[in-house]
Amino acid sequence: MDGKLGGMATLRARLTAPTAIVIAILATPLLAGCSVAENVVGGVVDEAGSQLEESISDQLGGAGVSTDGELPDGFPAEAIPLVGEVQGGGSAPDSAGWVVRTVLGADERFPAAQAALDEAGYASSAVDSDSDSGFGTFTLEPYTVVLTVATDADGVVSATYIVTNKK
Repeated sequence: MDGKLGGMATLRARLTAPTAIVIAILATPLLAGCSVAENVVGGVVDEAGSQLEESISDQLGGAGVSTDGELPDGFPAEAIPLVGEVQGGGSAPDSAGWVVRTVLGADERFPAAQAALDEAGYASSAVDSDSDSGFGTFTLEPYTVVLTVATDADGVVSATYIVTNKK
């Protein structure tokens, strides 16, 4: 019984940062046009970014997220269309999941990344975006992709792909 309770606590801890990011991204359109709200949302996104990296590392069994410009070992590049220049990533043991971060070009935003997944046959759900950010879940057996796109304070737009493998 203790193992199950410990697992629940770990699951809650793992979901905290991604949940904060989802709330920040989904709330952004509601706060558009308000400079105070923009500052608050910007701060939440910046803080959530560092928490996301820690959460991803935890979810991937302690694997670090690299910044070496390479795809992580075992990443199914033929099945997951990425948009942007790969900055790095990480992988879970036994190819259970991966994370990849890309930097998007001037004409690439969430809609471009979403379109690439849609064209590959992924079904989307919980999708929301604005001009600076976006979030969505995309599924095509055996993979689920959680895609987040955000613009940092310097105007750099990055995409984070969290991929789980149901095999």
